[in-house]
Amino acid sequence: MKHLHYKNAAVSYTDTGNGKVIVLLHGFLENSTMWELYVAEFSKYYRVITIDLLGHGQTDCIGYIHTMEDMADVVYAVLEELNITEAVFVGHSMGGYVSLAIAELYPNMVKGIVLQNSTSRPDSEERKLNRDRAIKAVKQSYTNFVRLAIANLFSEENRERLTDEIEAVRNEALKTPLQGIVAALEGMKVRKDREMLLHTANYPILLVLGKKDPVMNYQDSLSQLDGTNVKLITYPDGHMAHIEDREDLQRDLLEFFRTIY
Repeated sequence: MKHLHYKNAAVSYTDTGNGKVIVLLHGFLENSTMWELYVAEFSKYYRVITIDLLGHGQTDCIGYIHTMEDMADVVYAVLEELNITEAVFVGHSMGGYVSLAIAELYPNMVKGIVLQNSTSRPDSEERKLNRDRAIKAVKQSYTNFVRLAIANLFSEENRERLTDEIEAVRNEALKTPLQGIVAALEGMKVRKDREMLLHTANYPILLVLGKKDPVMNYQDSLSQLDGTNVKLITYPDGHMAHIEDREDLQRDLLEFFRTIY
C-alpha cells in the first residue's frame, strides 16, 4: 500500500500496471483487498488504482460523517497526486455511490463508470431508518453486527457454498473501525439522488445487478434505466458479484473497458 496525507489523515492506495487507468472502489465494510484477483488480471492491460475509502482499510477517518462527496474528494486527491487526469471508475455498492459523486464533482475525469450491485438513487425513507438501526446495532455489538451484515450480502444458496470466502470477507470487515462504520452509514443515508447522470452522461455506464441481491431489489433497480443508454448485465446471485460471479464479472468488465479504451 502507498500512502497520501489528506486533511491530517492517512489515505492508502495501490498503483499497479501501466497504460490507461482503471480505478476500483470498494463498498461498505470492504477495502482494497477485495480487488486483489481483479488487479492481478486487469493490470496485465491497464494501470489499476485501488483506494481505501475514508474509515476503511488503512485509511483514517476525518469526521463523524463521511459523505459520498468527502470520499470522492479523497479519490480525486489520490489521482491528482499520481497525475492521473482521466479514468474508468468501477464501484461496488458504496463505491458506486462514490463513483457517481466523482462524476458530478469532477466530470472531466470520468471516461466510464461501472455500478456493481449499486444504484444512482438515494436511500428510501425505510432504508434511512434501517441505517439508523444499523448505527445503533453496531454501537451495541460491533462483532455481531459485522458478522451478520456480511452474511446477508450473499444469496441464500451461496451462504453455504462460499463459507470460506464469506469468512475471509468478515475478517477484513472486522478491521473496519467503529467510527468508520458509523461515518459511512451516516454518509450513505444522506447521499444525493444522481439518477439524472444516467440520462446525461457523455461516457459509457454499465450497471451490474444480481437477481437475488438481498440488499437491492432487482426489479426496482431496473426501473432507473428507463430512457437511458446504460448497459445492463445481470447475474443470478446476490450483492457480491465480485465473489459470487467472479469469472463472469472479470470477463465482462474487461470487455467493457475495451469498448472505452
